Amino acid sequence: MKKFVIGMAVLEVAIFCFCGCGKKSETGSSHNSMANYPLPNPPLLANCSPGIPGGRLVVATFGEPKTFNPITANENSSQEIYRFLFASLLGDDPVTQQVEAGLADSWTNLPDGKTWTFHLRKNLRWSDGAPITADDVVFTCNDLIYNTNFNPVMADQVRVDGKNFTVTKVDDLTVQVVTPEIYAPFLEAFGAGVPIMPKHILEKSVADGTFTSAYGADWKPEQLVGSGPFIIKEYKPAQYTLMERNPYFFEVDSNGQRLPYFDNIIYTVVPDWNAMSLRMLHGESDVDDFVKPDEYDTFKAAEADGKVKLIEPGIGLEVAYFVFNENTNSNPKTGKPYVDPKKLKWFRNTKFRQACAYALDRDSIIKAIYSGRSAPNYGFVTAGNKKWFNPNTPKYPHDLDKALALLKEIGIEKRNGDDFATDADGNKIEFVLNTNTGNGPREKTALLIASDLQKLGFSVIFQPIEFNTLIDRLDNSYDYDCVLMVEGGSADPAFSMNVLQSGGFTHEWFPRQKSPSTDWEARIDQLMDAQLKTLDYAERKKDYDEVQEIIGEQQPMVFTVVPVYYAAARTDIGNLRPTPLDGFRVTWNAEELYFKK
Repeated sequence: MKKFVIGMAVLEVAIFCFCGCGKKSETGSSHNSMANYPLPNPPLLANCSPGIPGGRLVVATFGEPKTFNPITANENSSQEIYRFLFASLLGDDPVTQQVEAGLADSWTNLPDGKTWTFHLRKNLRWSDGAPITADDVVFTCNDLIYNTNFNPVMADQVRVDGKNFTVTKVDDLTVQVVTPEIYAPFLEAFGAGVPIMPKHILEKSVADGTFTSAYGADWKPEQLVGSGPFIIKEYKPAQYTLMERNPYFFEVDSNGQRLPYFDNIIYTVVPDWNAMSLRMLHGESDVDDFVKPDEYDTFKAAEADGKVKLIEPGIGLEVAYFVFNENTNSNPKTGKPYVDPKKLKWFRNTKFRQACAYALDRDSIIKAIYSGRSAPNYGFVTAGNKKWFNPNTPKYPHDLDKALALLKEIGIEKRNGDDFATDADGNKIEFVLNTNTGNGPREKTALLIASDLQKLGFSVIFQPIEFNTLIDRLDNSYDYDCVLMVEGGSADPAFSMNVLQSGGFTHEWFPRQKSPSTDWEARIDQLMDAQLKTLDYAERKKDYDEVQEIIGEQQPMVFTVVPVYYAAARTDIGNLRPTPLDGFRVTWNAEELYFKK
């Protein structure tokens, strides 16, 4: 989807998966018809060729939503669904990298560079028919995004110097936003990056303190009111999420046909990535955003046989890395440190982390797991992001001798003929490496990382765990030693504030710090704030280059490799506009996709 910013159950799933592809929906109702619902004035005109209405798009996924609430969600498995449910004031086309109109038809900025005014379309409606007004925008910002009673994950991207924007209603269809300072990515981060939420549905949950559970996976579909192209029809945990067309969606094609074209989209849950690929190759799903590089030859052969279309968006933005737990705090419930003190001493030592970076044999990962279709990566921004990539980021080519020398400088080495390393206090270097289950390439990468680190004399215990459990350990319980994970990558530095700033919710090695725990983290905080306050790209680039160099020097994230992106689709899907700049490579504009026959 375009970012306006994102009785017999088993038998039912079988019917959806094997009989649904390309056929007219059998789950439609008068509520889901294409006609009889007034369009806003003016409707948003889609940048696509006119398509054919009807049919159900089937997508296989091995994750499932933890919540349908974009304000509290912090995992891709939830974003995969909620991106269809909500719109923002503006849109963001990842192919053209241009900001477009959304719920707002027009907007202005005063000469001070800080005062923005948005004008909503007339007669916008939520999926339950209630009007969308300026009150919803103000509520989303002031009562949700900036609410200190919970931790909205996107709040950092709509602040300057920790100060909130001032969001006020001018009239029912006009909103004014004043930023504390000039905010360079305002249109992308605020206009297109904040999903507007329905006040009439959610204000009660804010008042009674239950918002963190609002729009949860246990909510009934009719309660999940949205403004995006699709709404939830049915959700069955561990089986599927079925969405149907939002009859009040505000976008049309050049013929005046209301979007989306599909009657339904269904995401069916499968055990792992391999099952996703098999569904695609067997004609049991219609698109696959995430074809793995090692599957290239298989999909290329299927393309030659006319079974699928193999799509190559380009080198990715996502960064794969492992982090050590550097949290210096203690659990308030138990009084015990989150991290064993002897391990914390290792993990917070820069030379320890640099040694791990040198020990990593990235070429082996590229050959063994990605069939050569990826590249070494040493920094937070990949070479796929040509606008912001810093080629001078420190590099750590595979060099065991350098790694061992760095460890020896901090008192870690093999002693007395042992085949294992100990620190200066005699503690054996031993820790657990986690990653999520269900992702074959990631699990294989973790095994290779463990093998490389064992060559330093480390005892690395690999324990893959379920995805949502892993996220809970990273963001809530802080119960981990080392985790291999992937960040989706972002086209603009503003969208990495939450990761890079020390107080960020996803500053994974030590999140939500009350004050920076190191001088270099304090410097990153300064630079990330500074790059937001100028409209001069060269100044922003200079600041962000230094951030990349600091991360490269300190190695709080030990980067692995960056894959070339691939995707696949049925050969008869129209309006495909693949891009590496969106995490959902071919379904980012799902409201425009259609079956040609």
